[in-house]
Amino acid sequence: MLKPDLRKRWSDFTKCVCQGARLMVGVPDYETYVEHMRRNHPDRSVMAYPDFFRERQAARYGGEGRSGFRCC
Repeated sequence: MLKPDLRKRWSDFTKCVCQGARLMVGVPDYETYVEHMRRNHPDRSVMAYPDFFRERQAARYGGEGRSGFRCC
């Protein structure tokens, strides 16, 4: 059984590893976005996950007439 302090450290570590893995493969981190918006832009509304995902994909791959990475 893990002690409470060790359990918290393990949880923080696994969250960090998962976030890093998502960033390496290009999957946006919605939780980080929501936290950032609430902390830094409380006057703005937070996008729903599907809207956030679409916007991040368009920014990365050049949707809606924007230039960006294209594989083909």
